[in-house]
Amino acid sequence: MDIHKVLLAVVLSLAVLVAWNLLFPPAPPPDRTVDEPERPEDTRPVQEQPRLDPDAPQEITDRELPDFESVEGEQIIVDTPLYRATFNSAGGVLEHFVLKEYKQSIDPDSPKIDLVTPRSLARGPMGITWNHVPSWTEGQWSLEGDDLYLEPGQEKTLRFSGRIGQMKIIREMTFLADTYKIWENIEIINTSSAQASGELGHVLASPEFSDNRLNPTRVAFFDDDGLSHKRERHLRDGIRKYNGLQWAGIVDHYFMITLIPASPDMTLRAGHRDDIFEITLTKNMHFEANASQSLEQFYYLGPKDRNYLQGAPNNLEKSIYYGWFNILAQPLMYVLNFFYQYVANYGVAILLLTLVIKIIFWPLSHKSYKSMNQMKKLQPMMTKIREKHKDDRKKMNEEIMRLYKTYKVNPLGGCLPILVQIPVFIALYQGLLGSVELRHAPFISHIPFTDIVWLADLSARDPFFITPLLMGATMFLQQRMAPAPGDPLQAKIMQFLPLVFIFIFITFPSGLVIYWLANNVLSIGQQWYMLRSADLPLQKAEQKAAQKSGQQSGNNVGEITEDQEDKQEPKKSGPGRRKKKKKK
Repeated sequence: MDIHKVLLAVVLSLAVLVAWNLLFPPAPPPDRTVDEPERPEDTRPVQEQPRLDPDAPQEITDRELPDFESVEGEQIIVDTPLYRATFNSAGGVLEHFVLKEYKQSIDPDSPKIDLVTPRSLARGPMGITWNHVPSWTEGQWSLEGDDLYLEPGQEKTLRFSGRIGQMKIIREMTFLADTYKIWENIEIINTSSAQASGELGHVLASPEFSDNRLNPTRVAFFDDDGLSHKRERHLRDGIRKYNGLQWAGIVDHYFMITLIPASPDMTLRAGHRDDIFEITLTKNMHFEANASQSLEQFYYLGPKDRNYLQGAPNNLEKSIYYGWFNILAQPLMYVLNFFYQYVANYGVAILLLTLVIKIIFWPLSHKSYKSMNQMKKLQPMMTKIREKHKDDRKKMNEEIMRLYKTYKVNPLGGCLPILVQIPVFIALYQGLLGSVELRHAPFISHIPFTDIVWLADLSARDPFFITPLLMGATMFLQQRMAPAPGDPLQAKIMQFLPLVFIFIFITFPSGLVIYWLANNVLSIGQQWYMLRSADLPLQKAEQKAAQKSGQQSGNNVGEITEDQEDKQEPKKSGPGRRKKKKKK
């Protein structure tokens, strides 16, 4: 088998995997212009027959219900070191959630990331529904408390009280200064003297988080089947999940809005309409007269940062997912963050991680380059065989295989080590693409000795395409150092591969390109080392063959000289020769 056929298949497979997101991008993100939200229509579907809740209701006939006074909705501010949230007192609907540590761009004057926009307010994010009726529009609400300002280490609570029909809803939200989690306790009270049933719903809604086609917003949830992601095209007809739900939310690579429910028997409904992602977690409840039930749950709104997700219940940390090779990408990102703790630059950390990976795979790469160099030595002989048997392909293959056997060369020796490394390369690619740590992380923020912004954001493309062009040049140099394909068609395809990779990588985040460029440079250095200092068995065989040939040539020369002397002796005088014989 020709090694270049396998190498070509490997490289093309990598190109296909890397280009997948470019060939099948998600739909363009909606316009994030600020519009006045429309009030939702009062559409009340027929109430579904509820099922009994296993939790026993609590009788409240022996205690007096607190007085309730409805007030007009007003904005309530919760300010912490990590975020600034704005709630509406009419139902506790979330109007804004501004992340203080994250901006929309690297521009110093760029606004902070807001996970809620006016376009999603009509859906009532973090609102409560009862029998599909939005409580923030049809209910009456009051608020206990005022604006909250939390210092590091502090914990404070807001209390929203509301009525919708005969049901009273009390929401207590607890905020901690040093986390993005919001704890909530909901108490539902049947204020009537008759039994009551209904469906309690929790709403989350948001438009696209970003405008990056490599970073699509989607609905994510974790249930008995593990982690699932649903993009816009999967949500056109809506989805519904019933059992084993541990959490659900709206996510992208960097941020998420999620709800961890009180119990796994809640139902998830998710859809996408009017350019808004919306999910609702519902629970059927049954109440005796003057009875109440309580639910405890919490929200997480913020970055997909492992430092903040550690210790979260219900496998919320599983939301950090890097794709097919997640099991490899997770430890690679752990090592990357480890290096960052010491160098404080993610670009340098990527270079160190690339070096570590190269050292780990050095024996396999060494074997690969060794096999490729052996193949390079055999290229002239293989070319002669192809020319000699160009009309008899079977004979040509037999002669080539005999050549491999004679010189003890494995045609697949250069491919198998590469195949082993491919999953690691793809895992690192997915990890770098989906890590919030690299978002707006600089490497070389300005071109040296200038004020021109360059690699100031490792999650964005190189603005001047310098690194993709350098990467293509290093790929071309690698090809020049490798043995040339015997098939002219393969040779032409291999020559175009650097251009293909430049086209693919030219819009990729610069952090990915830096990794690939550094890997190419280290590979070139290793290959150059092999060409200069490797003690190849093929070279030893050639030296032995040359020495043997020289010895045979020397013996032949000695024999010819003695023959010549014998032939020259008869030319002497006859008597002298006879006298010599007589003396003997």
